[in-house]
Amino acid sequence: MHRIRVDMFRAIQLVGLMVFIVLLFYGGALAQSSGGITAAVLPSLIESVRVQGPLEFCGEAVPLDRQGVRERLEKELLLTLWDRPQVILWLKRYPRYMPHIEKMLAAENLPGDIKYLAIIESALRPHTGSPKGAVGFWQFTRDTGRIYGLQVDTRKDERRNLFYSTAAAIRYLKYLYDDLGSWSLAAAAYNMGEEGLKAEILAQETGDYYSLYLYLETQRYLFRAIAAKMILADPAKYGFKVTAEDVYPLLEFDKVQVEFDQDVGLQVLARAANSDFKTIKELNPEIRGHYLAPGSHQVLIPRGTSEDFNRQFSELLEQWLVRHSSMIYIVKKGDNLTAIAERYNVPLPSLFIWNRLKVNQHIHPGDRLVIYPNNPETATPSHPEMSTEKEVP
Repeated sequence: MHRIRVDMFRAIQLVGLMVFIVLLFYGGALAQSSGGITAAVLPSLIESVRVQGPLEFCGEAVPLDRQGVRERLEKELLLTLWDRPQVILWLKRYPRYMPHIEKMLAAENLPGDIKYLAIIESALRPHTGSPKGAVGFWQFTRDTGRIYGLQVDTRKDERRNLFYSTAAAIRYLKYLYDDLGSWSLAAAAYNMGEEGLKAEILAQETGDYYSLYLYLETQRYLFRAIAAKMILADPAKYGFKVTAEDVYPLLEFDKVQVEFDQDVGLQVLARAANSDFKTIKELNPEIRGHYLAPGSHQVLIPRGTSEDFNRQFSELLEQWLVRHSSMIYIVKKGDNLTAIAERYNVPLPSLFIWNRLKVNQHIHPGDRLVIYPNNPETATPSHPEMSTEKEVP
């Protein structure tokens, strides 16, 4: 009986999938509206891939007269249109981030089509990562990011910052274009590395991207960007009817400069901006963990909160430093983190956060731990083991 039920469930799933495919291909999708069930007509996939030229990318013509080129573009269009939820998220995020990218590209005289590389690299997500270690809006690896001026360490990862990573991508792409002589080759090199691309150009005796046999991912790369351009430039043509109410608002903020000589918790900045920790982290995704390192930092805060920020930050920072320096526990022989957390009635993960400890990190007699007993916002030293010494930076 159990086996029969499983087979019936799988059959129902299969029927549902077949119905979905038929609806998607022939435009008979159903959508729920306030007035009941209504038909939402989608253009057929066959119709969607009937590409009419001329077509260009970064001012360079796409040779649609070549059958192989047309086939590759049709494939990427079909695969992209099949993932309609992903395209919808592109359309929603586009107004939040893309105006900033477009402005930076224009200021450096780069073609506007370069922006579509960010779409296919990250779908405009700051924290997305790849199996090869690429991270952020423009998917820089650690080494390449550092070469082009990004800070990538345990305190900050500027690959996640829209503005820093876009500036680095612009520098890198300008270098690739100057070196290779075309934007199609620059895009290919951005994907696979310039040295590997140069080797293939020499071996195959052609500098035409569309004629090069490259890694399959790189052969698809420019076509994915072109497909994204075609859809995002005219979403209604492909069945995406997006209104102003559907999209996410433009990323807006104020910039402030802060400076201090020891670690400071992000909650201090959040309170000074009349905001919260989560908002500060989302505006500054490059900041790792819960603290800013000693030094000078440019920080984004919510729009309209900068007017009184400096005064509030100065007052709150002074209070925080006093409280922080008085909440130091000196580790004794036989101590362990679990026992210390239980003694002061705090969650064990809090000790890791307050002291920037790694999960597998050991403590030793003489180490100093920051502990905020009971309530980290209001606690005062109430335990004899607490030291009034300032924490060693």
